[in-house]
Amino acid sequence: MKINGTPYRSVWVDPADGWSVCIFDQTKLPWAVDILRLGNLAETAHAIRSMQVRGAPLIGAVAAYGLCLALRADASTEAMERDAAMLNATRPTAVNLRWALERMLTRLRGTAPGERVAAAYAEAAAICDEDAAQNAAIGRHGLALIQQAIARKPGSRVNVLTHCNAGWLATVDWGTALAPIYMAHDAGIDLHVWVDETRPRNQGAALTAWELGSHGVAHTVIADNAGGHLMQHGKVDLVIVGTDRVTSGGDVANKIGTYLKALAARDNDVPFYVALPSTTIDWTVADGVADIPIEERAAEEVTSITGRAADGAIVTVRIAADGSPGANPAFDVTPARLVTGLITERGTCPASAAGLASLFPEQG
Repeated sequence: MKINGTPYRSVWVDPADGWSVCIFDQTKLPWAVDILRLGNLAETAHAIRSMQVRGAPLIGAVAAYGLCLALRADASTEAMERDAAMLNATRPTAVNLRWALERMLTRLRGTAPGERVAAAYAEAAAICDEDAAQNAAIGRHGLALIQQAIARKPGSRVNVLTHCNAGWLATVDWGTALAPIYMAHDAGIDLHVWVDETRPRNQGAALTAWELGSHGVAHTVIADNAGGHLMQHGKVDLVIVGTDRVTSGGDVANKIGTYLKALAARDNDVPFYVALPSTTIDWTVADGVADIPIEERAAEEVTSITGRAADGAIVTVRIAADGSPGANPAFDVTPARLVTGLITERGTCPASAAGLASLFPEQG
């Protein structure tokens, strides 16, 4: 994807030295486009934990490079296993983190310590290339769904609602939920996106809106609670969201508030799709509500908000009554029965064990 005409991925090895890792500091967007250079394990872990880098596929890719940086300091087997476990503990919900680290360890355990650094960088690069290709394929399959929406209302603008940020900032490139939107826009389709603000961290208002605006996609930021109203009045043709983990039975863990959008979509006969690469599927878990760990983040994310003041300064202000505590579950689980379909790199399928098995028979 591009920023001011310059193509970028969301993570890359710094060409100046050939080993440090660059990311965009997403906590600074949309007010500033700051490139953050990661030089060691601790900086990588902090970037993931503090959400300087976020989005399930991108977390996995950055963690893979974090292990590369750790191996530069100590390539022994003991250190490698310890450092991978430390990275894996940074965020509990997104399964791509565990997947990427397990893939790295599988590749590296049989490699001599003296050869591990080079092998690790090669594997991390492969993970990134595959993620970009998977998301491009998701975009093509999702584009067909948008074209179907056009067929249902010929000559009219298509309105898509999305929640949180599942664009290229959340992946290595293209994005998941936004990939079909970018492809539809580039194909000349008259399309408009309702962007949920996505409290409490406002990834929709800050990140998705910035991405869409940078690409020239028509969009409007709405309060999270406005989605159901828009659906009732026929102003949403389909919902496309991303996800941090999908169970083998099709339950979907995504940013808090997704479940409520799915309920509203079901009540108003609005198709509700979830876009994901297969690396986001947790084949070991069947019941999302019971078995997916839900990250509980700091209460201050709920009781305070950050934005740009009239003088241009970036400020954080308290919005809750003094003395009132806050609770901050970061994700919720949407049961498979509320999901119209899952959009993967292999195609679209029902959100069910049978549906996933039809696309991924090798998983048994």
